[in-house]
Amino acid sequence: MGNEETVPLAHRVPDLGALELLLTVARVGSLSGAARRLGITQPAASSRIRAMEVRLGVALVDRSPRGSTLTAEGALVTDWARQVVEAAEAFDAGAQALRGRRDSRLRVAASMTIAEYLLPGWLIALRGERPDTAVSLHAGNSADVAKRVLAHEADLGFVEGLSVPEGLDSAVIAQDRLVVAVAPTHPWARRSKGVAAAELAGTALILRERGSGTRQVLDAALASAGGLAAPLLELASTTAVKAAAVSGAGPCVLSELALVDELAARRLVEVAVAGAPLARALRAVWPTGARPAGPARDLLSLTRRG
Repeated sequence: MGNEETVPLAHRVPDLGALELLLTVARVGSLSGAARRLGITQPAASSRIRAMEVRLGVALVDRSPRGSTLTAEGALVTDWARQVVEAAEAFDAGAQALRGRRDSRLRVAASMTIAEYLLPGWLIALRGERPDTAVSLHAGNSADVAKRVLAHEADLGFVEGLSVPEGLDSAVIAQDRLVVAVAPTHPWARRSKGVAAAELAGTALILRERGSGTRQVLDAALASAGGLAAPLLELASTTAVKAAAVSGAGPCVLSELALVDELAARRLVEVAVAGAPLARALRAVWPTGARPAGPARDLLSLTRRG
């Protein structure tokens, strides 16, 4: 008895498929009929019944040319099997309800640049695939996005920084480039060769706040040139940074995604920078070991399709 208790339950109890087969044999009165009903061959059904009899140590079915009937022990086991199968059906119904609840909503957290310039297209495409999924979006800097994903306040996050915080897995979903831009009246706008990294580092710039992916990349790019000078302005909004630069307050550094319209309309002019790597990867992030599922998985797939 003690040895039996050390054997895992899964090794002592027949599997769900075998129990379903026994119930079907009891219902239709034929092993071959039960096999047809369940979409398996008669030899496979016979083998499954024999294996169950060996495992339980009792005969369950009397086979004869007229059909199959349950033994007394088989009738008792069938009653127990019915309870197990009914419990499994209730378990399955509950799991489906959980999946339905999960699939009915999607919580996304994204850095400002991604939220404003990339996510709208992805979410429109997702709505075409999942029209019944309600999506909520929190836009913040990359550090804030990482905190929300780690706290399970978002199902999927999108960040712009150079590294991924501990506790998160990631996938690169796009490449981006930071651009130094000035108003057409700024002296840098007339420089054909742009500026060197050291001059950029020593200039008071209009910047995003610390914690933003843009600021993180710029800090790293100019570290070897002495690091950033104190900002002229430090703003939490991409729109505010652009507006300050357009007004002529000073140079700004933002994603090229954010500057497309201003550069095309010549409200701002791009300034080349020598000696500072300003490229970066945009990433989707999720808690380590918790691969995105349901609508989060579908959104991640859409980002990879461009």
